[in-house]
Amino acid sequence: MTTPDYDHIDAVLAALVAPTDDALDHALSTSADGGLPAIQVAPVQGRLLEILAHAIGAKTILEVGTLGGYSTIRLARGVGEGGKVTTLELNEHHAEVARENFSYAGVADRVDVMVGPALDTLSRLATEGYGPVDMVFIDADKPNNANYLRYGLQFAHAGTLLVVDNVVRGGSVAQDPLPDDNARGAYDAIAFMANEPRIDATALQLVGAKGHDGLAIGLVTA
Repeated sequence: MTTPDYDHIDAVLAALVAPTDDALDHALSTSADGGLPAIQVAPVQGRLLEILAHAIGAKTILEVGTLGGYSTIRLARGVGEGGKVTTLELNEHHAEVARENFSYAGVADRVDVMVGPALDTLSRLATEGYGPVDMVFIDADKPNNANYLRYGLQFAHAGTLLVVDNVVRGGSVAQDPLPDDNARGAYDAIAFMANEPRIDATALQLVGAKGHDGLAIGLVTA
């Protein structure tokens, strides 16, 4: 018997535990039509983000990297009515597509989209006294992962959940020497959480529709 490939397995699992709907399909189709790269989280990962947000009772979430807003919709559903997701996006066109997707999904009132280089936006938010937030999801330019985590920790409280996507990168995170800046950024994210005494952390390998990758997850304890 031939073992099904990762894409097929992911499709079966998603149909069981993370079925799509009109709003999510719309977000994917408008993103594709708008020329955005198809690098959004897989359906089962998006469902995981939603469940994590709901499980910790998150009402405020910071997301670094909006793209077309697929993961943001999941997070917005996780915070529920009255919650707020602040999502940072470099590209104005991506942000425009995402805003339309939020409106279509009925979560526009729960999402603030901020456009510009994320480190500049985070610095401004820090100056303005932004926070605390209940959850941080980082899925943007990988070399800055640790910098984003530093801001995430600054905006956190005891109990805040930190999640970083794409930290395995087909195994390149474990190569010595690290082969590129993206692998270095993945390694730095895991090392930052592992070495920060205020964070309890783990990292998971994942296989599926997005290939071989993984998540780093940290719980702020103090």
